[in-house]
Amino acid sequence: MDLTVTLTPGPRSLWDEPVAIAVHGLAPAQRVTLRASFLDEKGALFQASALYEADAGGQLDLARAPSLGGSYSGVEPMGLFWSMKPDKPFWRLVKRDVQTPFLLDLEVYEGHDPQPSKLLTRVVHERSFLRPGVRRIPVREGSLRATLFLPPGSGPFPGIIDIFGSGGGLFEYRASLLAAHGFAVLALAYYAFEDLPKDMKELHLEYFEEAVQYLKNHSQVKGPGVGLLGLSKGGDLCLSMASHLKDITASVIINGSVANVGCVLHYKDMTIPPLKSDLKRVKMTEDGFADIVEALNNPLEEPNRESLIPIEKAESCFLFLVGSDDHNYRSEFYANEAAKLLQASGKKKPEIICYPATGHLMEPPYFPVCLVSFHSLVGKPVIWGGEIRAHSMAQIDAWKQLQAFFHKHLGNDQITHSPQF
Repeated sequence: MDLTVTLTPGPRSLWDEPVAIAVHGLAPAQRVTLRASFLDEKGALFQASALYEADAGGQLDLARAPSLGGSYSGVEPMGLFWSMKPDKPFWRLVKRDVQTPFLLDLEVYEGHDPQPSKLLTRVVHERSFLRPGVRRIPVREGSLRATLFLPPGSGPFPGIIDIFGSGGGLFEYRASLLAAHGFAVLALAYYAFEDLPKDMKELHLEYFEEAVQYLKNHSQVKGPGVGLLGLSKGGDLCLSMASHLKDITASVIINGSVANVGCVLHYKDMTIPPLKSDLKRVKMTEDGFADIVEALNNPLEEPNRESLIPIEKAESCFLFLVGSDDHNYRSEFYANEAAKLLQASGKKKPEIICYPATGHLMEPPYFPVCLVSFHSLVGKPVIWGGEIRAHSMAQIDAWKQLQAFFHKHLGNDQITHSPQF
């Protein structure tokens, strides 16, 4: 029997879609090494490997067989994906062009040697970020610099504004994947992109208000309000938007702060200063990485409350997704304080999901976990926290939770449960 590898649902899939891997035609109890790898758009190599043994019939199904070692151990059907590590230090995977897939090599080698050399078979799998039928529309209206993703179908669809952290630029990959699940998603840049300001010294909430009105008034967007999705600095921007702007129905905050962080924020005649910090509280690890989690002042204490976001004014429903091992913000503390502030003002208690052993950079499912990378505001590599497997499992669950939250509060009659090719 010829040696073959089967991938289900097929030779291509969306990045957030699980893939069933099986190897057929091995000898009974044959030992093999499976290796998965791909190059990102900057040429960095991401790879993982695992040691397996075929069953008595010469079959190997990763949904049933345990890895005996390598990048992970135990029964992990998607372990070859989420356990990948880059060959460059302090490197974070970022998909810059969602119109092209990553090409993942899956190789089967003979034996369990540390450096296996006998290749038995190899297949290539496409991991895409743009489902066929999803429309990608660059937005350059007024001062907006963004990209709108619309699901297949006639709509209208629930609308979400997607805002990333303090790295600057326009990131589309989370928005493009969400669009496959029935949402109209506006990926919004706010600095360091095209003719936007090159730095993040000052931001104006009117810019974000323009984004809300653009999405709300779009013919393919189902009202009456829109949703917000923000990670890190994007999280506190979403909280500021929900607290000061109209037409915000539901907000998901991923490891964000309850204070304005990193820059001055203006809105009309109001100026919100950034939360102050003390660099003396930054701890350096033995490897020379910065642990910055204690650097920011407590926004609940005077005189820091001037940077506190008036979340009690918000009419939005909230979901906070936080990592218990976040080494950037005290995210769990912030989420619990947000709940107290909301409830004290008679507002609905937010949903809070805290994931054990999970760090700051919570991405869509199966993204390799980034434990250390360069922080643009700090100017050096910082540790983000988390343990690889626990963080990876959290990313999978958080992705389901945020979609369910948006479906519940924004409403969706055209939910896409299986975004397959």
